[in-house]
Amino acid sequence: MTWNSSCKEAIKLRTSVPIMLHLSRYQWTVLLAAWLGWGFDAFDGLLFNFVAPHCVPTLLGLTIGSPEASAPTLYWTGLLTSVLLLGWAAGGVLFGMLGDRIGRTKTLLLTILFYSLGTFASGFAPNIWVFTGCRIVTSLGIGGEWAAGAAMVAEVVPERRRIEAGALLYTATPMGLFLAAFVSDQFSRVILPGSPEISWRYVFFTGLIPSALAIAIRFLIKEPERWQRIEKESTAHIRELFAPHYRRRTLGGLSIAVVALLTWWNCNAFIPVIAAGLAQTAAKAQNITDGKPIQLLVEQWKTTTSYSFTAGGLLGTLLTVPVAKFLGRKWMFVIYFLLSAIAMLFTFGAKVPANLQVWSGLYFVLGLVVFGVLSSFTYYLPELFPTRLRATGAGFCYNVGRVITAAGPFLVGYAASQRANALQTTIELLFLIGFIPLVGVIISLAGWVTETKEQRLAD
Repeated sequence: MTWNSSCKEAIKLRTSVPIMLHLSRYQWTVLLAAWLGWGFDAFDGLLFNFVAPHCVPTLLGLTIGSPEASAPTLYWTGLLTSVLLLGWAAGGVLFGMLGDRIGRTKTLLLTILFYSLGTFASGFAPNIWVFTGCRIVTSLGIGGEWAAGAAMVAEVVPERRRIEAGALLYTATPMGLFLAAFVSDQFSRVILPGSPEISWRYVFFTGLIPSALAIAIRFLIKEPERWQRIEKESTAHIRELFAPHYRRRTLGGLSIAVVALLTWWNCNAFIPVIAAGLAQTAAKAQNITDGKPIQLLVEQWKTTTSYSFTAGGLLGTLLTVPVAKFLGRKWMFVIYFLLSAIAMLFTFGAKVPANLQVWSGLYFVLGLVVFGVLSSFTYYLPELFPTRLRATGAGFCYNVGRVITAAGPFLVGYAASQRANALQTTIELLFLIGFIPLVGVIISLAGWVTETKEQRLAD
């Protein structure tokens, strides 16, 4: 890169934020609608991770916090997370194809209704099997909303503002995670303290809120002009993604999505489990033996650690903008995956004491890279495909990645539930998963990542 081109890039970076402020009112409306849809799908999708220590024992008829509930909670946390990922994958592919056929706006409306009603119904579940069915319905909507929202924003905003819009769109995910942690904490510690067997149900009842957004979308958002121009010929098929012209793009997008999702989901899914185990270790070190103080300490660890992970993810999301614009997509993936491996191997490999400040700091760094890199898929995957295949291609790459990813949380949860020291086993397995981002580095350097820097969306 020459000195002059570097200067031009630097000027573009300095002006990227003001440029975003020049979006039209309608473009901001579209971005806000998609942002809220994404935020609430993250909120509805991740509520279970926060209430699992209360929800699973209740549905299985076990005493919350008892030694007998520990192994089943780990097992079902992993299993239900994997079921959620499989449902997300199916919903992403099915609704992605639907989005290319009936339009982005109609699909967005349907997916929000799916996940909000599924989450609301989860609060009424009488047993673990009905609860699993409700989570499957929820997951179908969440997976479909990703593809529809990403395609709609990419097609509505101006070309030169696509990266900024995509990154802003993805900030909804850490905000949704913040909200999930906050709502769970409020019901468990403030609104219904001492009633963990009931409080988790009210947490799921809040999942109905996004249905109001679906109604607003029906009246405020129209189909993108790009899609309207090809509506009559919009008959996308998955097999087209493997035609000679798109095969390399599809396989490359799918490969890096698998690496990023497998890393993130295993880090995120077991935050409450690891935080609870470390809190109990800290309680023993402080000679705290009474049940209620221990439970309050556990909730503090869970909330603080989750907030730190999410705060890091929010910052990491925004940092993808200058990295992608200045260095390009390939080197962005190389940097984020390399730092993800280093962060995971240190966090779960070093003998870190059970100190809340230390662990929350480590999880902030994990969020910065492991969480942050996911935001790039909001603008990178739609860039790989033409309008006719955009939602199908982006939905396929991102959501089929979840099928492979689904094995990770299940295996970690199952293995941990079979060992006497479940906490240590979980940490050891997450250390091994820390090598997975290095595969992403290899894939990127090997040329599997199609560079889309400064390229226009294909019609």
